[in-house]
Amino acid sequence: MATKRKAAEITDSLGRTRKAERASFGKIRATAGGKRFHASYVGPDGVRHNAPMTYDTRGDAETWLGGERAAMASGSWTSPGAGAAAATAKAQTLGQYAETWIAERTNAKGDKLKPRTREEYTRLAAGPLADLGALTLSALTPAKVRTWRTAQMDTGKKTQTSRAYGLLNAICATAVLDGLLASNPCVGIRGGQSTHTGRKVIPPTDEELDVILEAITPRYRALVIVAAIGGLRYGEATALRAKDVVVEPDVVRIKVERGVVRTSRGIVSGDTKSDAGVRPVAIFGPDAAIIAEHVREKIGDALLFPAADGEGFLAQSAFWRHWNEARTAAGRGDMPFHALRHYAGTRYAQTGATLAETMKRLGHSTPGAAMRYQHGGNRDDELAARMSRRSTTA
Repeated sequence: MATKRKAAEITDSLGRTRKAERASFGKIRATAGGKRFHASYVGPDGVRHNAPMTYDTRGDAETWLGGERAAMASGSWTSPGAGAAAATAKAQTLGQYAETWIAERTNAKGDKLKPRTREEYTRLAAGPLADLGALTLSALTPAKVRTWRTAQMDTGKKTQTSRAYGLLNAICATAVLDGLLASNPCVGIRGGQSTHTGRKVIPPTDEELDVILEAITPRYRALVIVAAIGGLRYGEATALRAKDVVVEPDVVRIKVERGVVRTSRGIVSGDTKSDAGVRPVAIFGPDAAIIAEHVREKIGDALLFPAADGEGFLAQSAFWRHWNEARTAAGRGDMPFHALRHYAGTRYAQTGATLAETMKRLGHSTPGAAMRYQHGGNRDDELAARMSRRSTTA
């Protein structure tokens, strides 16, 4: 009677012994000397992948193949090449990733960032975010972000810190989508992106505005009107050309279609701050007459408020001396030019305009932004009197 042949056994490098079986997955072959073993398999990507090393025993080679097969079954398998690329990507620093992020970032319309926005992001990345920029993405943690933000707040630059934190949050959110971060480390900081300096912008009273209009250099009187009555931003006002203004009896109609910003290339013209910034603005009465007179001898592409050379855009630094003298005359040396826009928002709302109408007038894209430009004013006596009359006649 024939003796049953005993199954061959395989012992791996840990001394574990098991019956040898024909490999049902992958391929194992001995080296030329027969002392070590190669292993490989064809992955779901159709590519043959080799083990990262040779093995002392055939059992060790089969153990590696078993692990790869189990990963495929569980859905956790990734190409070894892709894993290496991912590891390299995760090893890049925040500064390196931020540079790519800024270059590739697009706005809500899919357009590349405006030059001024791109320069501001680059400045923040190289400035307040520099301390984090040397860290690898994998080294970013909520604790490190909180420590960084605390140090930035201690410098007293609250607005810059909030903007830098907002940029960091956006960059990390993209890194999560790219699979380079498991989660966004910008968590646990309430109001991190909405920190305010505490300095309130107080618009002028009607009397203060009258003094400013009287004291300002005459060629800039219409500029004050456009900001205080029309609600235009400084960049929008100084981008206006004669062709943007239509003069009618007792009214001027202004087309706001562009704005100017300062960049490393100087002051350049571009789009408005947002799509909502493109709007018509009507100004009536004596205010309209001041603008009409200012425009009277200008035609076509002539700037309404040019620089001293008559052609370039008027820089805020060049205008500041004229503005400072006028606001000082009104006893408001604290007031920035932007306060005129706050005056416009407040007065327009006080006429009975709805929030949506005020947003359209000032070119705001969100109700929150519009509300920041509405102030209580000094109408308490008038409003209280209205309440009294209604209650008496009821």
